[in-house]
This record gives sequence, C-alpha cells and structure tokens, in this order.
Amino acid sequence: MQMTEHYIEIEVAYALADEQWIIPLRVAEGMTLEQAIHASGLLEQHPEINLAAQKVGIYGKAAKPDTVLRAGDRVEIYRSLVADPKEVRRQRAEAGKKMKKGGGDLPADA
Repeated sequence: MQMTEHYIEIEVAYALADEQWIIPLRVAEGMTLEQAIHASGLLEQHPEINLAAQKVGIYGKAAKPDTVLRAGDRVEIYRSLVADPKEVRRQRAEAGKKMKKGGGDLPADA
C-alpha cells in the first residue's frame, strides 16, 4: 500500500526598508519553518539573511526554526532594528518635557 503525501499552502515573507518579497509555496505537510525558508529560495537571493542571528516567526509572532507549519501560515524573516524602540521613545519623551518647559531660548522675563 502506497502512502500519499499531503501538501499545504504557505507563504515566506522577507522585507527590506524599501522592498518586500512574499513567496507562495506548496510544501509537504510536516515541513518546518526553517525548511520552508530554504525552499523559498530567499537565502540564495539575499545572502545578508543569517538565520543563526535573525529572528523568524509566523504572522508576527516569534517562532523557533523547528516549528512545524500549518496550512495558510506566513513565515516571516525579521530584520534587525535600525533603532532601539525603547531609546526612541525615551528621546521623544525627553523632547516633550523640554517643550512643556517653555521650549525656547527666550529668557523668562521677556
């Protein structure tokens, strides 16, 4: 008796600041997130991708490379952040405090 392989439809997504790629794939059921990234061809097209250093996930939620995919999943390869979001918020808050204190260089008695 021959067993038939089942397939699922998924996508693999990668984005740069000005460009994005979404690769639809039909893969064997039981494929892992990392296997799907390799199957997408994105690693050959984008040698800057380093799976040992970059985070990956499914629909915006971090996942391990050995996560088994389900039909309809969108695998995402995340880039390193250009700026630390906490630091950016801190700088905005600091700038806001300065604005509330008068915001200019005019003397208080002017």
